Amino acid sequence: MSAALFAGDAALVRQPGVAVHQQIERWFLDALGAHQLAPGDRLPPETEVARYFGVSRMTLRQALSRLSSRGVLERIPGRSGGTFIVEPTIECDVTGLTGFTEQLRRADIKASARVILARTVPAPRQVAAALAVDRQSPVHEVVRVRLAGRVPLALERSWFPSAVFPDLLRQRLTGSLYQLLARRYQQRPTTALEYLEPASATIEQAGLLDVSPGAAVMRIERTAHTATGLAVEYATDLFRPDRIRISVRSNWHQDPAG
Repeated sequence: MSAALFAGDAALVRQPGVAVHQQIERWFLDALGAHQLAPGDRLPPETEVARYFGVSRMTLRQALSRLSSRGVLERIPGRSGGTFIVEPTIECDVTGLTGFTEQLRRADIKASARVILARTVPAPRQVAAALAVDRQSPVHEVVRVRLAGRVPLALERSWFPSAVFPDLLRQRLTGSLYQLLARRYQQRPTTALEYLEPASATIEQAGLLDVSPGAAVMRIERTAHTATGLAVEYATDLFRPDRIRISVRSNWHQDPAG
């Protein structure tokens, strides 16, 4: 499909104030979103693609390099190689509390959620300890699969204290839960303690994530608190490492004594 796509007239409409290579990146992402390009497609030679956009090969290479770093393209050297479209890896920054939906929006991907389970249960020992509630006291358990398009990316299992969020399960649970906590209950999570570790998907988890049983997944255990220190969520999330790359930002402060 890619060769035919680049056979027409130049599709790039120059936008003032936006670098040309960024406009080419945007064009590729839009073409992927519209299924005009698909994983496995091989791009024509650089000279043809540059001619299509009406740019120099240097400008084109700048755009292709950035797309490669984002995991959208893969360059394979050699006579039988070339530049290929690949399934992009989505970066999720766990440094702050930016929601999954917002992180995918920044990656130009539309996020959605499918609710698998929503019920009120007696708090298990670990959940009670994390939320600082009595064991067996009622908590809301919500299990969701997070998707990009129709592709499952993560399996989220969260518990919320029912005393703080009494009617939570009657609310719409397919959007951002953190926005729901903030807007309806004025309990915005501001800090979280998270633990990351590798894990293997069980048969049930594999079916929900569309991976093979025993496949490697990234497990994130999280307890979120409000600015006043109230624990409002305990969660265990499973991410597909073939589609999600976890990042953490560090800020280094100069030690006056050092």
